[in-house]
Amino acid sequence: MIYSFNGIVPVVHETAFVHPQATVTGNVIIGRQVYIGPGAAIRGDWGQIIIEDGCNVQENCTLHMFPGTTVRLMEMAHIGHGAIIHGATVGRNVLVGMNAVVMDRVVIGDESIIGALSFIRADEVIPPRSLVVGNPHKIIRQVSDDMLAWKTEGTQVYMQLPADLHATLQPCEPLREVPADRAVQAGGYGTWAERKAQSE
Repeated sequence: MIYSFNGIVPVVHETAFVHPQATVTGNVIIGRQVYIGPGAAIRGDWGQIIIEDGCNVQENCTLHMFPGTTVRLMEMAHIGHGAIIHGATVGRNVLVGMNAVVMDRVVIGDESIIGALSFIRADEVIPPRSLVVGNPHKIIRQVSDDMLAWKTEGTQVYMQLPADLHATLQPCEPLREVPADRAVQAGGYGTWAERKAQSE
């Protein structure tokens, strides 16, 4: 569901994947290896939205703005399920957790991690490599090298997803029974708690 608005047509790189149940409107630029999940609303009707290479905007996220402003997701920004980014700049290799809300004119510094359900008020500036939680938000510490490596690995999984979807996603009729030889997806990337437990 990709729509022009006031004569402005979205730009989507051929290596990106925009799910057919996502909506992309107007002044939106989507870079290489970007994943846009079903239910995402990316609404560039009143301003510009720039989604740089390697980003992902997961299911049911909203990207929008007050008139005349720009939303920018810098390279490898990772926007978790249900998050809202409204008129903000999200730095390089940032993770915004599920159902977080990032308000107008916020600037999130590179390599930061914003916890699930966090609320960042308008005009806040989050320094690089900040670990942020809460409503209203608090910076609780710096992101460690190990935590950043874990985040980067997760984003790389999403960077592979567009190519896999282009190659294999297709409408189908459901099966009525579970086949005996049904495939099981491989693991390989776990939660932060699992990562910490392995290193202890």
